[in-house]
Amino acid sequence: MKKYTNYKDSGIKWLGEIPEHWEIKRIKDAITKIGSGVTPKGGSETYVDEGIPFIRSQNVYNDGLKIDNVSFITEEVHNRMKNSQLKPLDILINITGASIGRTCIFPESVKTANINQHIIYLRFKKKKVDYPAYYLKSSTIQEYIMNIQAGSSKEALNMSQILNIGLPFPAPEEQTQIANYLDAKTTGIDKKIKLLKQKIKHFKAYRKTLINEAVTRGLVNEVSNWINYRLKDIGYLYSGLSGKSGNDFNQDNNPNNRGFIPFTNIANNTYLNQNHLGTVAIKEQENQNQVKKNDIFFLMSSEGYEDIGKSAVLIDDIKETYLNSFCKGFRITNNNCEASFINYLLLSDSYRQNMLVEGKGFTRINLKMEKVNNFSIIIPPTKKEQQEIADYLDVKTTTIDKIVKNIETQITTLKELRKTLINEVVTGKIKVTV
Repeated sequence: MKKYTNYKDSGIKWLGEIPEHWEIKRIKDAITKIGSGVTPKGGSETYVDEGIPFIRSQNVYNDGLKIDNVSFITEEVHNRMKNSQLKPLDILINITGASIGRTCIFPESVKTANINQHIIYLRFKKKKVDYPAYYLKSSTIQEYIMNIQAGSSKEALNMSQILNIGLPFPAPEEQTQIANYLDAKTTGIDKKIKLLKQKIKHFKAYRKTLINEAVTRGLVNEVSNWINYRLKDIGYLYSGLSGKSGNDFNQDNNPNNRGFIPFTNIANNTYLNQNHLGTVAIKEQENQNQVKKNDIFFLMSSEGYEDIGKSAVLIDDIKETYLNSFCKGFRITNNNCEASFINYLLLSDSYRQNMLVEGKGFTRINLKMEKVNNFSIIIPPTKKEQQEIADYLDVKTTTIDKIVKNIETQITTLKELRKTLINEVVTGKIKVTV
C-alpha cells in the first residue's frame, strides 16, 4: 500500500499525523444539525403494527441499519417528536450501553423515521456523507469513544463530546475516491463473510441431523425394542444455588470460594467445560447441592426460546462445584442409562421442541420442574448400545465443531482486516489510488 508524500501533526493526540493537504474540522463545524430522541410517552404501548419506523439502538450497526425488527409509531406521535425526525443521509450514532459508538447512515430508501434517546443523529452540510461515516466507524474513533468513557459510572456519550470530535477532511474529490474504494473493498469482504456464515449454518444443520437420526433410529435403524421412560423414572432433578447475592460470586482470595457453573457453560457446550467455571463463596453451614460426574444440567429460565431447556452433561470428576440458580441438575439413578446418550437425546430437535412448548406462556420463559420430571424419552434397552451411539456422535460432532471453529476464525480474521483497512484509509495512513 502506498503512503502520502508528506504528513503533518493533526493537533489531536489520539489521531496523530495526517496527510499534509488534509484539514481538521470539528463535527460541529461540518454539520447543520444534531439531535437525539426520546421514548414516546407511554413507552412500548404506543407502538403500532404499521406507521413511522422508530429506530432504537438495536437497529443501528456499523454495516448498516437493520429494520427487520423495527418498531413503529403513529404519524401523530412522529409529529410531536419533530426534533428527532430523520432525513435520508443523516448519520446515526448509538450513545449509550454496550453498543455505544455503533454508526450507520440513515438510507434514502426509508425516507423518514424517528429515534429514541439512545441515538444521536448528525446532519452534515455536504450531501456526500460516506467518508465521514467511515471515519466515525473507524477503530480510531471507537477507541477514542471507549477512552472518554473510561472511569465513568455510566456508558454514555453526550452531544458536546460528539460535537468536538475532530475529523480529518481531504478534498471532496478525494473523499469520494476513498469512500468508493472502501465500498468496493468492504463489499468484497462482506460477501466472503456471508458465504462463510452460510457454511457454518450448513454444518450446524448437518450436526443437528446426525444427532436427530442417531438418537431416534440408533446406528442400525432397529428401535422396536427401545424402552419408554419418564425422566423421573431414571433419576431426579435438583436445584441450583439459592440465597446468594452478587457479592458472593467471583471474589478474589476468599477461602470459602468453590467452583460455580455459569449459565453460559451450559448454553454453549454439549459437555460441561471445566475451564469455564466461576467461583462462589459457600459457608460450611450452607445447604446447597453439589454437582457430580454424569449429572445433566438444564437451563430452566431464559429470556429467549433458543436457550430454554438446553442441556449439557458433566462426564468427568470435579472438585466441589455448584450450579447457578437459573438451572437444574438431573442425577441419573438408573444404572442402565448412559448420561452422554441421554444428553444427546435431549439436545435433538424433537425433544428440544417439546421443551420449548413446555416453556411457553411466560414473560421470562421458564420450565416447571414437574414438566421436566414427566418428560417422556425412548432409549435403547442396554447401556452398551447407548454408549456406542454417544461415542459415534462424539466423533462426528467433534469433527464438525472443529470445522465450524476454523470457519469462525476465518470470519474473525476478515472482520479484523475490514476494520484495519477502514482505519488506515480514513486516517491517511495509506493512500488510495484509482
